[in-house]
Amino acid sequence: MTGRKKDPLRKLSEEEREWLERISRSQSEPASHVIRAKEILAVADGCSYTQAAERVGRKCGDPVSHLVEQFNREGLAAVQPKHGGGPKPKYTAAERERVLQEARRPPTAEQDGTNTWSLTTLQQVLRKATDGLPEISTERIWVILQEAGFRWQKSRTWCETGQVARKRKRGVVMVTDPDAGQKKN
Repeated sequence: MTGRKKDPLRKLSEEEREWLERISRSQSEPASHVIRAKEILAVADGCSYTQAAERVGRKCGDPVSHLVEQFNREGLAAVQPKHGGGPKPKYTAAERERVLQEARRPPTAEQDGTNTWSLTTLQQVLRKATDGLPEISTERIWVILQEAGFRWQKSRTWCETGQVARKRKRGVVMVTDPDAGQKKN
């Protein structure tokens, strides 16, 4: 078997090299991005795939080979890892928004059979709706609500955090904290 590279790394542009060097020295980038940038730079500097892997503390050069192939196709986007296995995300952004739309709507006793939303009642309403989600589980609803900033309150209702009703001279207004998402993360 020859040591010839099947898909050698293409020539890096100055801008690409600059970005890769910046990422490889970064203290705030995810570790996976830093390692991938260092591997690509090592190969660009003339190292073999195995040597590039050893520079970042890995043993095998095969993943570096796949990374180089991906970098040749996608460019700098290859530094960010893709979906890492497990089941593919089942619900799209539109379907997630559909769940949030239903959760934000106040329930009615006549139509929904409840005055406050629970996961089960949300699930029933979403499954029965014509534009609903017939196979959605309570666990998936819970995850979507948590990601959107909803929390289960002691009053046994779902409440969107970062929003509060404030009394003003002109009446009660809903105030939203613009930094709620940043504070949460």
